[in-house]
Amino acid sequence: MLRRGHAVRALTRDPQRAAALLPAGAEVVAGSHTEPHTLDAVLAGVTGLHITVTSGVAETGPELVRRAVAAGVERITILWGGHVGPAETAVAESGVNWTRLEPQEFMSNTLTWADSIRTEGVVREPFDFPSAVVHEADLGEVAAIALTEDGHAGQAYNLSGPQAFTPSERVAMLAETIGRGLTFERLSRDQAIERLTATGVSRADAEYVIGWYADPPIEARIPDPTLEKVLGRPARTFAEWLAEHKDRF
Repeated sequence: MLRRGHAVRALTRDPQRAAALLPAGAEVVAGSHTEPHTLDAVLAGVTGLHITVTSGVAETGPELVRRAVAAGVERITILWGGHVGPAETAVAESGVNWTRLEPQEFMSNTLTWADSIRTEGVVREPFDFPSAVVHEADLGEVAAIALTEDGHAGQAYNLSGPQAFTPSERVAMLAETIGRGLTFERLSRDQAIERLTATGVSRADAEYVIGWYADPPIEARIPDPTLEKVLGRPARTFAEWLAEHKDRF
């Protein structure tokens, strides 16, 4: 957005950390989209809003959307939570231009393997189905386009990377990138759920996530050209992502 010449206001629970990560020129403000009653001043003067559906937004999203529209927001992009829930529905019924981003799996999910790779040289997952993982920077660019250009109102975009890989294939690519032998081990479904709940994820959310990996939708398994059509260029590859993040492993 900044490169496109637009002012950016970034809402975060941790302004100090965000300021160190975001590019110069972004206005960083403290707050949470799960507390929309506190955000009227933050929304003042905003014409375009991006919402990422995370824990709690299913409950507070509709109020956030109402307050945003009342404040004068004219365009909303929403990164869905894996299904069309209350927040996604509120955006679609808001009366302003909206675009829903529907990625299936992020390349950045690979970072959840970093600790076990560094300490054990092992990646453990319950299933090994292919997924056309998408680069998070491409998602950000699609959101910026939808917020600043015409032609995307009312669209729900299935967004994927250019190739589908199984987790074990991604582990092999990562091993080659970092020049280290890695092992892929299978977990049981129950072990995978317990691993997630141990991090603070609710049992219901953990079962939903692991259920997705047990039977990924067809949209996740087959690369979709939508992202490339919106960007007007090829999607970033997983190999590119690995080259950018190899020092994290």
